[in-house]
Amino acid sequence: MKTLFKYFKPNAAMMIIGLILKFSGAITDLLIPYFLAKILDVALPEVLDKGLETYTFTDLWPIWRYALIMIGCALLSISFNIISNYCAANSSGRITKALRHDLFAKITYLSEKNTDKFSLPTLISRLTSDTYNVNRMLARIQRMGVRAPIILIGGIIITLTMDPVLTLVLVSTLPFISLLVYKISKKGIPIYSEAQKKLDKTIRVAEENITGIRVVKSLSKTEYEKNRFHEANTELADTEKHASVVMALTNPACSFILNLGLCFVVLVGSYRINGGITGAGTIVAFLNYFTIILNSTIAITNIFIMYTKGAASAQRIEEVLLVEDNMPLMDIDPVDSPYLIEFDGVSFSHDKVKNNLYNVSFGIRKGETLGIIGPTGSGKTTIVRLLLRFYDPDSGSIRINGRDIRSIKPEEFRTMFGTVFQNDFIYSDTLQENIDFGREIDEESRRKAISTAQAEEFINSYDDGLEHMVAIRGANLSGGQKQRVFLSRALAGSPEILILDDSSSALDYKTDANLRKALNENYGDVTSVVVAQRVSTIMNAEHILVIDKGNVIGYGTHDELLEKCPYYKEIADIQIGGGLVG
Repeated sequence: MKTLFKYFKPNAAMMIIGLILKFSGAITDLLIPYFLAKILDVALPEVLDKGLETYTFTDLWPIWRYALIMIGCALLSISFNIISNYCAANSSGRITKALRHDLFAKITYLSEKNTDKFSLPTLISRLTSDTYNVNRMLARIQRMGVRAPIILIGGIIITLTMDPVLTLVLVSTLPFISLLVYKISKKGIPIYSEAQKKLDKTIRVAEENITGIRVVKSLSKTEYEKNRFHEANTELADTEKHASVVMALTNPACSFILNLGLCFVVLVGSYRINGGITGAGTIVAFLNYFTIILNSTIAITNIFIMYTKGAASAQRIEEVLLVEDNMPLMDIDPVDSPYLIEFDGVSFSHDKVKNNLYNVSFGIRKGETLGIIGPTGSGKTTIVRLLLRFYDPDSGSIRINGRDIRSIKPEEFRTMFGTVFQNDFIYSDTLQENIDFGREIDEESRRKAISTAQAEEFINSYDDGLEHMVAIRGANLSGGQKQRVFLSRALAGSPEILILDDSSSALDYKTDANLRKALNENYGDVTSVVVAQRVSTIMNAEHILVIDKGNVIGYGTHDELLEKCPYYKEIADIQIGGGLVG
């Protein structure tokens, strides 16, 4: 919760104005029953004592005076409350907007390690439902967090001045209510935290199903996935039900205790009226104040319920905002190196139990191409992720132009690369926006990239060309078309290093060959790292790295590997025929 306080400062003026107005509105509300008692116990007897058969406005002025004051208090109260509620809604909205912005920014800069730690579904729910819970908590506290306690305390103070004995009867119930609210709220926070975790799981299952809906349908697993979602949804509903049942005890229990107190107030009050100690107007005012105090107590318990839920969400948001950067910028001296990209004895493990890479070393000069090939799960993509510094190696170092990548500022480091991943990202917008990606690419660079990526033909087939709208997740594009859009995007930024992670798997052999030829002609000075399943894609690369189970089992040119690496020769024979490879 402490992290939220820094977001209050820019909105402090509006919050203070709202709280002052809410305070003023509460005070004016408290005065209404007081003046009602004055009418019944002072003004009305004063008028009746005159013994007139008919009364003029002047004769009734003592009553009208208090009545007009009550009307004035009511008008002031509603005005103060409307304006203060506006301030509460405005300030809580601004605070939540800033909090959500910072949380999104933090998420975008999280390392892959921290992203794996939290998981994508929980980050989504923290950015959406948790910030919503915080917004409701802030708005409710500003609207009722001042008014309810003031009315409660103010009502007690005013009733003390009217009849201390009756007030003490009513006040004697408050310690029981306070203890009840404290116990229930303390139990509620962990339950709400657990409910949010269940929500994370439900979002994960839904996200997996929506993303893979075509696979689910094609394998006739719709019923299976429905049951899987039902299980997660039921767990969430049961946890939320448990939390609601626990917190739902608050209002009826508080009402019961207060109503019990009211019974004693009426009982004691009747004896005091009979004894001439208390006036009827005082009892009427007490009943009004009791209603006000009852509503205020219920409002306070509702605030605690909302606070319990909001505090649980705030803790989850705070975990992300305060997570330490486990990939800080390091002060590492550069070394003299003939290579643009160099891996020097790099080992890495995702779970820190078993290595995914073992002592990987290689070097690539500017303008050269490194091809990486190996079976599924061998560590090919891990090498790419380490090069992009999504993770840091457990041992060894990765250098670009002799500089350890851990010492290069992110804003400089990221601009060096153009990347195409296996499962890349495309969003619902025009083709041009998906290629430009907000980088304000000039027309010449864009056209060159599109032509090289072999995307020109299919883009020109649309009547609206680059303005053609792409459906969500590129549903209206084929796999090959999407890959060519990704390639266009990567090339359009004129990168120094181009990383292609199995980026041509959906292309036919002719298009793939044309792509490699165009890359050599138009981007010959770009250093490339190509992860491939096809030998034909990388056979002309200056360097080919063959990897299996995290170990380098071959390194060299195509011809060298045919002689020295049995695994590479085997897959080359299978894919392009032994006769063609000599």
